Amino acid sequence: MEHVNFHKWTTQADFQSGTVNGVTALDGDRQGIVISNTVGSLRYKDAYLHTTKTYAYSTWTSPSYVPGFGATEVVSSWSAQTPAGTWLKVELNAAMEDGHQTGWLDMGNWASGDGDIARTSLSPSAGAYGGVSTDTFNSANGHTVRSYQLRVTLYRLSGSGAGGTVTPRLWQVGAFASAVPARSGVAASPLGGAEGVELAVPRLSQQIHVGQYSQYGGGGDAWCSPTSSEMISEFWGYGPSAADMAWVNPSYADPSVDQAARSTYDYAYKGTGNWPFNAAYASQYGLDAEVVQLPSVDDLETLISGGVPVAISVAFDDGELTGAGYGTAGHLMVVVGFTGSGDFVVNDPFSPSDGAVRRVYQRRELENIWLRTQWTRGDGSLGFGSGGVAYVFKPHGVGLPVGGGVDGGVW
Repeated sequence: MEHVNFHKWTTQADFQSGTVNGVTALDGDRQGIVISNTVGSLRYKDAYLHTTKTYAYSTWTSPSYVPGFGATEVVSSWSAQTPAGTWLKVELNAAMEDGHQTGWLDMGNWASGDGDIARTSLSPSAGAYGGVSTDTFNSANGHTVRSYQLRVTLYRLSGSGAGGTVTPRLWQVGAFASAVPARSGVAASPLGGAEGVELAVPRLSQQIHVGQYSQYGGGGDAWCSPTSSEMISEFWGYGPSAADMAWVNPSYADPSVDQAARSTYDYAYKGTGNWPFNAAYASQYGLDAEVVQLPSVDDLETLISGGVPVAISVAFDDGELTGAGYGTAGHLMVVVGFTGSGDFVVNDPFSPSDGAVRRVYQRRELENIWLRTQWTRGDGSLGFGSGGVAYVFKPHGVGLPVGGGVDGGVW
C-alpha cells in the first residue's frame, strides 16, 4: 500500500516549537528565522572553490515528526534567502523502526550564489540503515523511518556586516516521507475536474542553450530541471533581475535559463537536477517552494484547477510517450493544464525552440510514467521512476487547494 506525507515548519509558532540555538523566530507571518547571536564557528575549506573562510553559525532543530507509517524515502526542501557572505545547511536525523537513529545526515549545503561556497550535496551513509543519495534518504535492508527531525544551520562570515549582522533568512523547511511499493504501473485515474483548464505558463526551451556554460552540468541539453523551475517562477512574475543576469553572454536568448542553471548547480552531483536546490532557487526570489510526492493525477488536477502549475519528474524509454520523440533516465516538465478529454498539456523544455515547448501527451501514458517506480526495458534492464515527485512553487499569498497532496495529509 502506498503512503505519502508532506510536513513543513513555516509559521512563527512552528519555529518556536523547535530548539533554537542562536536564532530568532521573527514576528509576523512567513518571516522565518534569522541569526540573532552566533553559537560557534566553522573554518570551511571549499573543495571546489579552493577557498578557506571562517563562518559563525546558529542552529534551529525541529521537533520530532511522525509521518504515521514506516517510510522508505525522505526528501527535504526549504525556502530561504542567503545574502552574500551567508549560506545554510539542512540535515536529517531519522528514527528507524527498531529505535536506531541515523544521526545527523547532511541533505545539502546551500547558497543562492556561488561566491562564498560551492553549493553541494554530500550523500552521507547511515550504514546498514540506508543513506542519502544526492537529495533523497533511502532506507535499506527492510528498515523504515518512523519519525524524523530536520536541523538547519545558518552561517555567516565571521564579523560580516556592521557588527556581524548579515544573516540568512529561512522561512520554510519541510520534507516528504513516503512508502511507495515497487510498481511498473498504476490504475487509470478518473477525470478530476481540470479538463479544459490551461495556465499561461511561459514557454522556455532548454535545447536552445545547448553548448552554453557546459561547466554547469553539461549545458542546455541537461537543464530540464532549472528550465522547468524558471518557467514556474516566471509564471508567478518572479525571477532574476537584469543585474543578476549581467554575466550571461548578451547574444544568448532567455538568459534567465542560464541563470537558473548556474544557481541550481550541485558541485558534487555535477548537475542541475538536485530537487531541493531547484526549490531553493525559486524561493530566493520570494516564492514558497516545496518538493513533494503526489499520490495521483487527481492531486495534479486539484492544483491546476487552483491555478498552480506543477513540474513533474519522469523517466521513460523512447517510444513510451507518444509525441515526445526521445527517452530519458530522468526529466522534468511542467504540467500547465489538461485538454477537454483529460490529456496532459505540458511545457516540455526538451524541445527545439520556445515555440515548440507546449505539448499534449496522452493521459494514460504520462500518468503511468510519472507514478511508476520501476519498469523493465527491452534489453531486460530495470528503469526507475520517481513515483510521483513534483515541484510546487507559489507566492505566499496564494493558498494551495485542499486535497492537492501538499496540505500535510497522509495517503
